[in-house]
Amino acid sequence: MDKRTDLQIAHEAAVKGSSVIKHYSGNRDQLDIELKGRHDLVTQADVETEQKIVEVIHQYCPDDVILGEETAADQRLTDARTWIIDPIDGTTNFAHAFPVFCISIALWENKEPKAAVIFEINSGEVFTAEKGGGAFLNGKLLRISEVSRPENALLGTGFPYRDLEIIDDYLTLLKCFMKETHGVRRPGSAAYDLACVAAGRLDGFYEYALSPWDVAAGVLLIQEAGGKVTDWNGGNEWLFGKRIICGNEAITKYLLDRIKTYIPAELRQSKPIS
Repeated sequence: MDKRTDLQIAHEAAVKGSSVIKHYSGNRDQLDIELKGRHDLVTQADVETEQKIVEVIHQYCPDDVILGEETAADQRLTDARTWIIDPIDGTTNFAHAFPVFCISIALWENKEPKAAVIFEINSGEVFTAEKGGGAFLNGKLLRISEVSRPENALLGTGFPYRDLEIIDDYLTLLKCFMKETHGVRRPGSAAYDLACVAAGRLDGFYEYALSPWDVAAGVLLIQEAGGKVTDWNGGNEWLFGKRIICGNEAITKYLLDRIKTYIPAELRQSKPIS
């Protein structure tokens, strides 16, 4: 078997996984949609795509650990080589035939990201990154936005849909950002949002109640593009902590300041990595 780099393995897995998504996109009458929660959808395309991705990874790395959205029994991270997978980030968009939706694959080792691929299916955009090797979009080097003034910034976010106790404070925060920035966008896929921060399309991003597979690949893109990633207290507990802020230094600082102003301390508290 040919020797593949981790990034090549992730890319091959994403491409082969995308074939499942494209099949169901063209045969929507075959798509069964179920609810994991009140606003949390899953389809057989999610499950089958993850199976295809894992099949490719285990072909080259049979002993590696898999942490996938549809198959993870628990959410833990050790020092072992661990592939963190979201087969369709933006399942609600996919279920409604509304772009955007992505495959997100990241390899972590020693609790640090090593390689990442985010494949946006509709546009065919493939975002890639390797630790110390830069971030790229279809082979073109990415750099974070240099916008430093909030009034010139375009932000991205997502809305809480599982834990709604924060919704009133979240909307107050959104109102602040709508007044103080160029605007706020909500594409419906956190992986894509993070990729857009790395590409300089969004100047900053914040969200509440995300899972590790939503952010594990995108954060490496941002870091390799020169950006900063924190939790809602300015710390590093964002992978399992369910709260994330990212952007360049100035916009990240601005987001953190406003979140600390409008979100109560008990709702900013992240859960540590186990």
